[in-house]
Amino acid sequence: MQYKWRVLSNTTVATLMASIDTNIVLISLPTIGRELPDTSATTLLWILLGYSLLTAVVLLNFGRLSDMFGRVRLYVLGFAIFTVGSLLCGFSQTGVELVSFRLIQAVGAGFLFSNSAAIITDAFPPNERGRALGINQVSIVVGAVSGLVLGGIITTTIGWRWIFFVNVPIGIIATLRARMDLKELVLPSEKPRIDWLGNVVFALGLALILLGVTLGALGSINGWTGVEMALGGVALLGVFLWIEAHERSPMLDLSLFRIPEFSGTAGAMFLNALARGAFIFVLVFYLQGPPRFLSPFTAGLYLIPVSAALATFGPVSGWLSDRYGPRWFVLSGLVVSAVGFLWLSTISADESFYQLAPPLILAGAGFGLFASPNRSVMMTSVPPRRRGVASGIGTTFLNTGSTLSLGITLIVMSQVLPRTAILSIFLGSAAQGVAPGVAGGFLHSIHIVFLISAGLILTALVPSALREPARPIGLPKSVEVDD
Repeated sequence: MQYKWRVLSNTTVATLMASIDTNIVLISLPTIGRELPDTSATTLLWILLGYSLLTAVVLLNFGRLSDMFGRVRLYVLGFAIFTVGSLLCGFSQTGVELVSFRLIQAVGAGFLFSNSAAIITDAFPPNERGRALGINQVSIVVGAVSGLVLGGIITTTIGWRWIFFVNVPIGIIATLRARMDLKELVLPSEKPRIDWLGNVVFALGLALILLGVTLGALGSINGWTGVEMALGGVALLGVFLWIEAHERSPMLDLSLFRIPEFSGTAGAMFLNALARGAFIFVLVFYLQGPPRFLSPFTAGLYLIPVSAALATFGPVSGWLSDRYGPRWFVLSGLVVSAVGFLWLSTISADESFYQLAPPLILAGAGFGLFASPNRSVMMTSVPPRRRGVASGIGTTFLNTGSTLSLGITLIVMSQVLPRTAILSIFLGSAAQGVAPGVAGGFLHSIHIVFLISAGLILTALVPSALREPARPIGLPKSVEVDD
């Protein structure tokens, strides 16, 4: 097998596993709450949010470190950490232990997410990168969707602990294969020097924003306290940018944003993630919450059209964009997604599978059309020795937007429904009965969320359209000249 295909197969398994674990727990939360001792509603929330939050915080740091110490080395380390974290999660005896072990998983996932795209970009020639990155990027979203189906099946049949144990044999084999098969194609060009101050300030700023938005919306803290935390986080990110502008070896290479292709694709990626980050979360509780109360397995079946559309259009879009250029695939993907979300903003409380499938297919196909060409332009636009940090920036934007999207969703729901009703829906206790008007209010909040999503996706057309037109394959102005 050619080296590039070994790279693609290994990195795709890695991103698939890490993304499956983002959502596989979602279906299992009510069961975990019933069966795991000392597990409160807040603990259940952090089992879900802690993984996404820490992954978003560490991605940029890990992308920078990979340029300094070697992408493959840190990628293999990430696989090993993720596998150990999965094993520990399965053996958790209390809710607090499970939260802690999920954070170990998140560290491993951060290494995997931040290095996969860079390793692929190094291994594939420019005229094949779109297809390769398309397959890899689609695995992230397909993993997030399939995690819901797998979580429902595994939890129902052999127990929730096996949603973590199944990662262990796969992780061991993939770690060993990565160690034996992968090699550093772009050697580190810098002496290891870590920007500790930048790392700490960035992590604190991003964590404060995400904590303030999510916990404030759910009422876990006072609303004004949440606002103050979020504003404090924004202020710290401003300080972080000042530090990076004056740091000799910054973790965030601000010069990359002077490349029009990079800044445009990064902006579009963030807005797209902000629009659709809570997409699956909302659909899961639309299907399992009032008034439908479908089983986890049936709810997962309803989401198959999204996964199928992504799996089809992602690689095809990447392959075609390699031949005809990425610009129109990116723009058409955003438009198709927006149409799908506008359609979803009109759904009723009793949509059949066949009624719900068309807008889900549009939403999935649109993201498939957009994701791989957009990421291909981002990764190809930077010098080869900066692809680690570029990959970290891109995935940080993706994960941060997705996590903030959940915060926006919770804020919208909290304006329509009592927080007690939101928590009962989230924890699955709503199936025991809901107050009059809760089902109607819940559906109304879902309509608002999907309308906001459509607006954000259309806004993403602006940075996508304004960036410079794509150059001939392999000849972006700043890149294919290695140092």
